Amino acid sequence: MTLIPPETLRSAVQAGILNEAQAVRLSVHLQTEFGFRAALSRDDEPFEFFRGFSEIFVTLGLSLLWGGALGLIGLSVSWMFAHFCCLVLCLGLARYFTLIRRMSLPSIALALGAAVNGSAVFSIGFFELGSFEKAPLMALAALGMGGMALYFKVFKLPFAMFLFGLFAMLLSYSVALDLTDISLAPANFPEMFFNLGIGAPVAYASLGLGFAMMALGLWFDMQDPHRLGRFSATGFWLHILAAPALVNTAAFSLYKLGGTTGYLSMAGLLLLVTVFALIIDRRSFLTAGLFYFIAVIVWITNQALGEAFGGVSIVFILGVLFTALGTWWVQMRGAVLRALPEFPGKSKLPPYRSED
Repeated sequence: MTLIPPETLRSAVQAGILNEAQAVRLSVHLQTEFGFRAALSRDDEPFEFFRGFSEIFVTLGLSLLWGGALGLIGLSVSWMFAHFCCLVLCLGLARYFTLIRRMSLPSIALALGAAVNGSAVFSIGFFELGSFEKAPLMALAALGMGGMALYFKVFKLPFAMFLFGLFAMLLSYSVALDLTDISLAPANFPEMFFNLGIGAPVAYASLGLGFAMMALGLWFDMQDPHRLGRFSATGFWLHILAAPALVNTAAFSLYKLGGTTGYLSMAGLLLLVTVFALIIDRRSFLTAGLFYFIAVIVWITNQALGEAFGGVSIVFILGVLFTALGTWWVQMRGAVLRALPEFPGKSKLPPYRSED
């Protein structure tokens, strides 16, 4: 009997032929009877942004349609009514392109359009021109979170949870940030947003947001450890939010310790992030987090070693690291998980090879 390729199971889930639970049960049966890991691509972390040029073409058309409708209605009636009409338009089109056609990139564009138009309707109604008050900003963030959670439930679109996380970020920052100090942010941006050492409320908000998004992403991952359905894709988007918030805050705070302690602490953080990414099998987590982490390290080496030598040397070192991780990811992950003792949730992580 020929094993069903993971791509076929994944497409069956996306087409609604199987649900995630049915696909996982079938996957486990195949694993038990025929050896599921032997059928998986060794270096696969499934993610689908778009399926072909037709989706790009449709997305371009939808963008022009939205822009034209917004302009015509806005100039003819009012901008608030125009955004409301475009919100209804995005929701109506999502029923076709997301639920029926199941097109990835147009679905992402329509979810983004729904979030932008909904926010614009609220902002025009509750914010005076040129001023932002804290209570309406918090209300906008809370309503946005609720709206995107409902959007995810109705349309089952993983990207909706990414927008949910952005609204959660807005809520956490609006609670922690004194809006009267926004004018000081450009001069004090790293200290205000990332330095835990000075007790900045926004830095603690960033760290809390990162842990919350990471925990939610792990929950979605554990519902679909074989990475067949929308739950694992949802986890991907949540980790994209979690990694910058966590790594930025931790890296900058450790750097501000200064001297050898700061450098060694940052090296330990890099190692910890790498091991954690291997354990949860999320290259996306490592990549998204290290993008900002690299920026901090390059800045530090520029200060210590000079712009040319410091920047080039650290980029070279990290290039070697990324190449090695990308090439031997599966073997490294298997070695790490075999070395770790049993812990709660280990059996719900993506399967790993029992031997090299």
